[in-house]
Amino acid sequence: MGRKEDAEEATQEVFVRVMRSMAQFDGRSSMSTWLYQITTNYCLNQLRDRSRRRELFEQNMIGEEESQQASLTDLLLLRRLLAEADEKQACAAVYVYLDGMSHEEAAELLGVSKRTVGNLIERFLAWANKRSEVVQAAGAPVDDRAAKRGTAR
Repeated sequence: MGRKEDAEEATQEVFVRVMRSMAQFDGRSSMSTWLYQITTNYCLNQLRDRSRRRELFEQNMIGEEESQQASLTDLLLLRRLLAEADEKQACAAVYVYLDGMSHEEAAELLGVSKRTVGNLIERFLAWANKRSEVVQAAGAPVDDRAAKRGTAR
């Protein structure tokens, strides 16, 4: 989540959500898989919300060392890509690349085949490569949804 306080808040919120939806657990997967999916979905949604408040976050990052700024820029880009990507593609990428899951484990969480996980990741990577080029070339925030509506952010 980026900050200890955000992680603590996410932990509390996930706990509340699990307690509220315990009756909906149908046993198709293990309890830990179900809990992991709730946690991942909550965290991805939080990242999406943060992308809308990107300007404030970037203002707080001004003044960092050059080498640290490069890694922070990469982190911001990654967060932004995950927030703007198709939800299933983003989940597959997080499960495999960030959480180190196998395609089989990711497939179980997503409720799809291993082959579909591979396809989701392939589409995410192709989209992310194109999208990161656009963002870096522009040097400013670009919002695809705004572009589709014909408005700029």
